[in-house]
Amino acid sequence: MVERTSSSEAESGEGQESGGHVFRHEEGRGDGHEHQHQHEDGHGHEDGHAHGHSHGLTQSDQLAGVSDRRLLWCVGLNHLLTVGQVIGGLLSGSVALLSDAAHNFNDANALLIAYVARRISRRDPSARYTFGYRRAELIGATINLTLLGGIGALLVYEAIHRFFVPTEVLGWLMAAAAVLALVIDVATAALLWSMSHGSLNVRAAFVHNLTDALGSLAVLIGAVAIIFWQWTWVDPLLTLLIAVYVLWQVVTMLPQAVQILMEGAPSGIDLEDVIGRACSVDGVRGIHHVHLWQLDESHRALEAHVVIDEDESQSMETVKRRIKAIFRSEFEIHHSTLEFEFDGACHDQLDPGTVSNRCGSPTANGVKSSG
Repeated sequence: MVERTSSSEAESGEGQESGGHVFRHEEGRGDGHEHQHQHEDGHGHEDGHAHGHSHGLTQSDQLAGVSDRRLLWCVGLNHLLTVGQVIGGLLSGSVALLSDAAHNFNDANALLIAYVARRISRRDPSARYTFGYRRAELIGATINLTLLGGIGALLVYEAIHRFFVPTEVLGWLMAAAAVLALVIDVATAALLWSMSHGSLNVRAAFVHNLTDALGSLAVLIGAVAIIFWQWTWVDPLLTLLIAVYVLWQVVTMLPQAVQILMEGAPSGIDLEDVIGRACSVDGVRGIHHVHLWQLDESHRALEAHVVIDEDESQSMETVKRRIKAIFRSEFEIHHSTLEFEFDGACHDQLDPGTVSNRCGSPTANGVKSSG
């Protein structure tokens, strides 16, 4: 028998997975094997859960409290800044301006990707995209970071070259472009300021823009040094500092993006801890076919086969609720799919690439086996 219910019928006392579906599948087999499968999906909509493990790879969560109109203004201003800095850098001969332009180009694209992803994520999950469109922003961020890495490496090379082969820099034009950048950075921060009081995430985006303004101020100070003291070495020095910061962002965030796209387990979670906590629930004899991954920065998912004794069949629902409650409260896993089996009656071929556990029976290599 197959029963489908909406998420409003989710178990009381465990929190509701809004905007998703619950699928229950119960099957009686001639060999006495009873099988129950539950799938809870809270994806495709804003589900109201306050997930606190986003690490700044994408900005949709940070900008959730910003209106579309203000976000578009921020995108426009930052792209205008990038164009202005590139023109100023080429005409003045300042590589520092070009490096700051690369940094602002990344910020502008991040804002644009956040806006586009916001529009896309409002679509409901479909038969083709059953998890919804949450990874749209992540894909855009990966492309942006890859491009930024190439630009950053080129700027490092150019900065080092300028140390050995100095080039004349028009300090006044460099200063004018830096002032433009400073004005636009402050204007962008001002657009976020009024919304930063009630939202920690928007406040983080506001502080990020203030940090950009400090970078523009540093370029302006370098331009003053070139105008009054002809310290042309300041330009490649600033370039190197900004380019290293840009590459540090790439090295820090690109592996996170690749890990999520490769459906790796979330950082900071020990899979054996997750399995061990599930095994602590009375009635659980073992767990296998365990997969833990992330849909995006803020949403974790897990699937597993849970083994119980046949005489525990009446408490199957209670065991399931307790396991899911542990996953939600201790590991922030709000999307879990659990398949229940009687001990010794599993008919599925065990995937050799999955983690398995027979509760209380560790193997020699530290990974527990369900036997």
